Amino acid sequence: MLTNKKILLCVTGGIAVYKAAALTSKLTQKGASVKVIMSESALKFVTPLTFQALSRNDVFTDTFDEKNSEKIAHIDLADWADIILIAPATANIIGKIANGIADDMISTTLLAAEAPVWAAPAMNVHMYAHPAVQKNMNTLRSFGYEFIEPGEGYLACGYVGKGRLEEPETIVQKLHEYFDGQKQRPLKGKKVVVTAGPTREKIDPVRFISNLSTGKMGYALAKEARELGAEVVLVSGPVHLDPPADIRTIPVESAEDMYQAVMEQSENADVVIKTAAVSDYRPKNYHPQKIKKMPGSEVIELERTKDILMELGSRKGSKILVGFAAETEHVEEHARGKLERKNADLIVANNVTIEGAGFGTDTNIVTIYSKEDEPLYIPQKTKGQIAKDILNKVIELLNKKD
Repeated sequence: MLTNKKILLCVTGGIAVYKAAALTSKLTQKGASVKVIMSESALKFVTPLTFQALSRNDVFTDTFDEKNSEKIAHIDLADWADIILIAPATANIIGKIANGIADDMISTTLLAAEAPVWAAPAMNVHMYAHPAVQKNMNTLRSFGYEFIEPGEGYLACGYVGKGRLEEPETIVQKLHEYFDGQKQRPLKGKKVVVTAGPTREKIDPVRFISNLSTGKMGYALAKEARELGAEVVLVSGPVHLDPPADIRTIPVESAEDMYQAVMEQSENADVVIKTAAVSDYRPKNYHPQKIKKMPGSEVIELERTKDILMELGSRKGSKILVGFAAETEHVEEHARGKLERKNADLIVANNVTIEGAGFGTDTNIVTIYSKEDEPLYIPQKTKGQIAKDILNKVIELLNKKD
């Protein structure tokens, strides 16, 4: 699948540059056409001649060194590439691109690029974990950049941890899978917003109202939608799950927080999947100090939170809107009622009292209700497998609209 694929390799300065040389060799052996741009810092580790010999193409190092007077090199390279790979990607280049800085050959080319861009970070474990670096990576994810996560192990600086450039063989395999799967990415070009987890409605500084949702179903849907080619935004309540590496995740706490985030992100979305178990009620009055234990009963007055699914349905337009119904009785009746009232396209309903289908499990048992088709019953499967089934129904609806 790499034969004749045009891969632009951007090499920035770090000890892992030697792996970029091996990567160039392996890609060329697989039949890819590889062109290399090196940063000034990368030149301190390996000479351009190494990459020229391995790629059998000119190597670019200077924005103002135009090798062909008929073309502007950084624009021509950006237009030429089927995919752009930054490997190793230093904290410096990640920060520059995230903030629109174009002061060398690599950064100017990346800002001019419309091809997919993948970045394979390599740096000290503490640098990688720094909030600024993580923020910049999340910014690039929001631009559509993909990240090849670094490996863990002994680093050149002497530390042991996460920060090693992924092995060339693994990167080649990921590229192979990418090109092999291009025809099997039916959500490519679509923006999918997924909500996940519970919300928390504060009573006082130490207590809150919440529910048993763990976010597993929503996270599975977000990951599967990304695998199918979508740009995914995950709006997540407080959970004990690691944010997916290649998905923009917006953490929220309260129902109001989730409402604001979902309304903003859904404006230009093609699909909204509302998996989150949002609190229906919140305390009417928040106590700024901890409520002390007193004799007798304590009454907490509650008020309704905003109905996010209802609001989405009222302004749905051409979007596909998917809601969830976690029920304990009369599942079909409640699901069909929700489908109509909320103007949803699909309602995914389950009985949380059934073993294997409740909150916190790795499996689920659901029925998908739509306005046009018969209910689709899905027996017990992993939540990842059920995510595939749900998204297949979403793709069917998108195809009908197209």
